[in-house]
Amino acid sequence: MDRNLGASQVATSSTDETSYGDLFQWGRGDDSHQGRSSGTINIQSVTDNPGHGDFIIAFEDWRSTKNHNLWQGISSINNPCPSGFRVPTEGELNAERTSWNSNNEAGAFASALKLSMGGYRLFSDASLFNVDTYGFYWSGTVISTGSRGIRVLFFESTDSNWVNSSRSNGCSVRCIKD
Repeated sequence: MDRNLGASQVATSSTDETSYGDLFQWGRGDDSHQGRSSGTINIQSVTDNPGHGDFIIAFEDWRSTKNHNLWQGISSINNPCPSGFRVPTEGELNAERTSWNSNNEAGAFASALKLSMGGYRLFSDASLFNVDTYGFYWSGTVISTGSRGIRVLFFESTDSNWVNSSRSNGCSVRCIKD
């Protein structure tokens, strides 16, 4: 895709607010929770689809029992991407990252994807962090069964790398073609 899910346009700079888009909790579908100012609730879901559009706070996993298959591959359970697209794996995002001309936000923006620095939404209270200074992009890759077992690509002015994240944090999603 040429923009983040929820973005109104392709980025014109790495700090173009209209390109930031939504901040999804890992594994959740497009149910309105991903809006940057959506409501919050501090009750974990017992199902793959919570049945509401609130951002679930106070837990490292928005689900009371983990499901590692929510964003896995073409037929994932809660694929938030449009038909014909899916959440990329860590390997796919890393191949993109290693193609950048510099290993930082300048390289992310100069790439064909024009990635921007929309920050993230913290699981503990849904506040926004690092907007305009960091980009955080979910992969579909699960590396451990723990709540912090999901791989996130991050970049800022001097670096880009991978971090493990809580499933309840809200990060950007850039879909790829199946």
